[in-house]
Amino acid sequence: MIDAHAHLTDARFSSDLDAVLDRAASAGVDRILACGEDVVSSERAVTLAARSSGVRVAVGIHPHRAPAADAQALRRIRELASAPSVVAVGEIGIDLSGRSAPRPDQERALLAQLELAADADLPVCLHVRDSGPVVRALVDRVTGVRGYVHCYSEGPAEVDEWVSRGFLMSLSGTVTYPRSEPLRAAAALIPSDRLLIETDAPSLAPQPRRGRRNEPAFVAFTYEEVARIRGVRPTRLAELVRENAASLFGARW
Repeated sequence: MIDAHAHLTDARFSSDLDAVLDRAASAGVDRILACGEDVVSSERAVTLAARSSGVRVAVGIHPHRAPAADAQALRRIRELASAPSVVAVGEIGIDLSGRSAPRPDQERALLAQLELAADADLPVCLHVRDSGPVVRALVDRVTGVRGYVHCYSEGPAEVDEWVSRGFLMSLSGTVTYPRSEPLRAAAALIPSDRLLIETDAPSLAPQPRRGRRNEPAFVAFTYEEVARIRGVRPTRLAELVRENAASLFGARW
């Protein structure tokens, strides 16, 4: 299995990250995408990948940190994007939940990083919260943008919006929650070649581990639920997701 999105440099992993990675390997997770949230976490993720063969990296500035996306920070993200372990630019996007940075800062940071990713020929990892139309409008402004929507939370009606743009959608442990029927409906509709599975660790632990710190080993619960929804074996779903990730992230993956 792969975990298409985790924050391995989060402080909640600072005391036992090696054990977390060992548990992931024991659970059958042999590739994890460690996503940055700012320059420092992106640098740390690249350093981690240099000593952990199963880790790949996305570098970027999260919408919560958008005011920090100045010229110097963007230059550093561009430099980091050339590291052998870096396969994507992210986590980037727009969060209109009311608990993030001012919208103009978010839009400026997202557009700059979409352009950076297109220039570097890297896919993007998109954070889309209450902001689908806004993000899609910005994506449409930059030629050559490709990637995936992490922790997909829009309903089934929006699946075609992303498919038409060539994007993949990544499902997290939220698909296992009792009140996530619209998300399960979306999970049934995502084309097989546009699907990824993730944890978003250390947040959003799946239902059987809800309330605990999430970690990559728990991604197995999400594979089981999505496989049930789609009427396939979990092992077959894992094969499909692995193929999709390899196609999206390319030779560095």
